[in-house]
Amino acid sequence: MQRARHDRLVDLRRDLHRHPEPAWREFYTTSRIVEECERIGVDELLVGPAILADGERTAVPDDEELATWYERARAAGAREDVLEELAGGYTGAIAVLERGEGPTVALRVDIDGLLREESRSDEHVPTKEGFRSETGAMHACGHDSHATMGIGVLETIAESDFQGTFKVVFQPGEEMVAGAKPIAESGHLDDVDYLLAVHIGLDHPTGEVVAGIDDFLAVHHFRADFSGEPAHAGADPQEGKNAVQAMATAIQNLYAIPRNDDGPTRINAGMVGGGSATNIIPEEAFIEGEVRGRTTELMEYMRERAEQVLESAAEMHGCSLGLSTVGGAPSATSDAELVGIVHEASTETEGVDTPTERDGLGGSEDATYLMHRVQERGGRAAYVCIGTDHPGGHHTATFDVDERSIDIGVDVLTESVLRIAGERP
Repeated sequence: MQRARHDRLVDLRRDLHRHPEPAWREFYTTSRIVEECERIGVDELLVGPAILADGERTAVPDDEELATWYERARAAGAREDVLEELAGGYTGAIAVLERGEGPTVALRVDIDGLLREESRSDEHVPTKEGFRSETGAMHACGHDSHATMGIGVLETIAESDFQGTFKVVFQPGEEMVAGAKPIAESGHLDDVDYLLAVHIGLDHPTGEVVAGIDDFLAVHHFRADFSGEPAHAGADPQEGKNAVQAMATAIQNLYAIPRNDDGPTRINAGMVGGGSATNIIPEEAFIEGEVRGRTTELMEYMRERAEQVLESAAEMHGCSLGLSTVGGAPSATSDAELVGIVHEASTETEGVDTPTERDGLGGSEDATYLMHRVQERGGRAAYVCIGTDHPGGHHTATFDVDERSIDIGVDVLTESVLRIAGERP
């Protein structure tokens, strides 16, 4: 049974790894998840628009980009009926098991990939074993494994004596910190008593399980568009209003925002561009950047000052400024009660040799929106790390996972859910 489950989960993980899709383009991925949920036989399956609050999505690609990925998913074998439900980039799913009286427990797994090329080296296992990405994107952060673990836990709980309601949230758009908020605002977690979110790796090796990840940095992703006026750069430079100059002034001063003695803060102008030709005063320029803070309050401190800098730079050079939110997430803390349950479960799980109670992330994750939603309503939430030996760092071309970790993750999370429901001492 365990061997058959392992082989089935590895096959699914490798299929998803072969077809990674970025935020709001997870058409094939959602279709495969739907197929697996139907095979298991869930009591309710919500797909696409049914799990997302109206008007809450950010970082949605344009129609042309969505159409390209939609057709790619169709060509790869995504089901037509599922694709129709996902039209417009409304991706993701929530699977529900109803098993009588008991707590409502949820597991959140993210499903999107990254827009980066995967290694072609013969030493890279997905290349060597024939499941390297075919889409030009990459599962460089393990979300293929997360989705697979979600299916594994769902199936194992479905076959158990679990009493209560169990939900698995297959969340799109984490890499853009854009997918959790629409799910949180949809209300589907408002009845959840306990929420577990999971991530693989994070520089923890195979056999280590961290029951509670903390020290999430709150984050806000922004786009600033500068609009000026063009002019001939040789004949009439004085007639122009230089958007690139405004952008450059802003970048210089963004990095000059004072730090805060309340805790760590970050800022980065990650993508910049503008102009059209060497002999034209540029009329358009943009910055896509982010601010972070150890707390939500520190992030807001950085956000307010960043917006002051952007507005002042635009005004200084006679340009107008358009500001928009790309994504974001608050800080969060894993609840001690739930951390204790997961830690106890991990100490009794085969393959776990280093059960660890807590560690810090030092980065950002939009699962914090879901954690907050549950905690604000009196529930408990924890963010769990399943260690894995990964040859390359997260988000690099050589990232991969030790597939033994998928079984460990399924076992730890299943045991945790059963303990939460009182099915274990």
